[in-house]
Amino acid sequence: MQTVLKRLGRQEYQDIWQKMQAFTLARDEHTADEIWIVEHPPVYTLGLNGKREHLLNSHQIPVIKTDRGGQVTYHGPGQLVVYVLLDIERLSIGVRDVVTALEQAMVSTLSEYGIQAIAKPEAPGVYVNNQKIGSVGLRVKKGCCYHGLSLNNHMDLSPFNDINTCGYSDLEVTQLADLNVIINTYELAVPVVHHILQAIKK
Repeated sequence: MQTVLKRLGRQEYQDIWQKMQAFTLARDEHTADEIWIVEHPPVYTLGLNGKREHLLNSHQIPVIKTDRGGQVTYHGPGQLVVYVLLDIERLSIGVRDVVTALEQAMVSTLSEYGIQAIAKPEAPGVYVNNQKIGSVGLRVKKGCCYHGLSLNNHMDLSPFNDINTCGYSDLEVTQLADLNVIINTYELAVPVVHHILQAIKK
């Protein structure tokens, strides 16, 4: 079954989150999987295990308690966000397989631009020189997953200074632009989505 790709532009986090929930609850065994490519206006999101003490100062940036895994992170313009709405039971893969696929999609994409990145099993996400460049968070309902990844491309990273990113007080963040790669965010989405599709369709 063909996976449906949607480029949604810049959308409010709350709206997209609610649409992901509605899509997942309404789908059945005949519903095609979808991948949504999006950017969000500035927003902090707290995962299911997110603790508000990791939010040091919101500076008027909205804070949304969401239903993905993980702690606190920041989304903003210039960050690539890819949401994967997959029937993982039909694909015969587990949640860890999806997390690995998302991480490796970012690692492989960064490699294409000459950036050496790694994933850390003990701290999900993707890192360059111990600085976080990509995050992963998922939610599973009815044997299907939603949420996905965010990859820092060319954005204002200063809001990360006001949170303990992913729950770590000393974790620094980076982005492609700071690593001398200047690329349009939707152009960056092309190899990321390609690698995701390769991994989940094996």
